[in-house]
Amino acid sequence: MFDHQDTLKQLDKNIPLGEKLASVHRAIRQQFDFVDRIAVAIYDAKTDLLKTYLHSSDGETPLKHYQSPLSEAPSLLAIVEQRKPRVVNDLAIFAGGEKEHTRRIKKQGYASSYTLPMFLNDIFFGFVFFNSLHKNAFDDSVLHYFDVIGHLISLLIINEQSSIRTLLATVKTAHDLTHHRDVETGTYIDLMARYSRLIAVQVADKYDLDDEYIENVFLFSPLHDIGKIAIADRILKKPGKLTDDETQVMRTHAHKGCEIIDTMLADHGLDSFENINILRNIAEYHHEAVNGSGYPNGLKGEQIPLEARIVAVADVFDALTSRRPYKEAWSNDTAYAMLQRLAGEQLDKDCVAALTDNRAAVLKIQQEFAEDQFG
Repeated sequence: MFDHQDTLKQLDKNIPLGEKLASVHRAIRQQFDFVDRIAVAIYDAKTDLLKTYLHSSDGETPLKHYQSPLSEAPSLLAIVEQRKPRVVNDLAIFAGGEKEHTRRIKKQGYASSYTLPMFLNDIFFGFVFFNSLHKNAFDDSVLHYFDVIGHLISLLIINEQSSIRTLLATVKTAHDLTHHRDVETGTYIDLMARYSRLIAVQVADKYDLDDEYIENVFLFSPLHDIGKIAIADRILKKPGKLTDDETQVMRTHAHKGCEIIDTMLADHGLDSFENINILRNIAEYHHEAVNGSGYPNGLKGEQIPLEARIVAVADVFDALTSRRPYKEAWSNDTAYAMLQRLAGEQLDKDCVAALTDNRAAVLKIQQEFAEDQFG
């Protein structure tokens, strides 16, 4: 009665989404052994960027830590506009394509593809890609299966992302309350998220980071100061220098942030979500210093979780280059010089270099999310 083995039992486990996709891929190949790659890209509507997110590939993936404007990929844009999957049984038709993603797919030897657009509440969310090294792999005899498989993968991705985004919406509401009490502006969330993502992408090869991790840093980084909700106005909004006692109270926001997040996770049933420690670590450890002088635990160097080291640099840079009631914005060059002075003492050297070595990318982020006097 119980002899049958569930080929997708891994999906019931608390494992990263990338491992779940790999499990689905293994199950698919039992029936369709020509499927050599499954990949997922998600869309950032604010910047029109399509970003690599997950993959399950035989050998090296052709696209890693990659992003590109959707508007500059007409063949993919057509899929979104028509709201239908696209089948290409000979990718040689794109042989003359100049886009980097087209060249990489060609170089890897993929010959045919099935691409399904994902929609969440009628809003475009991203793509699921199936690739084969064989031409004419996705013929009429199998396409109805891939319609089903593609939508099931889409539901798997959207379900997890929706849960995270519901959590983030709740945290963001609380976060916005904090900002009404604090001195930061409306552009802060967008800038923090994208500075953090830029740093994560730049250090990805050294620390063997996948795109799922990078996306989580992108999503969670602006929430590092959520613990300030628990700090009294008389301290949080004090215009002058804090006393020693007030400074100690202010420093409790790091640990309080983690407590607030744990409460919200439990309320949303997400306390067992595999990657949620990234959010916890960002909230609790973003004020640790690599020389051990930080708080709350005086961690040193690599004792500090990488995601916290990433966010620390993004936070300091944003604070320096943003206007506040008590200061003018520093120029980027002046802020870079300060980051370099802090590198190896307060801030992680690799994370500092990720910003200071990519000044054009930083400037582009700032231009996309230009701060006005009202935030």
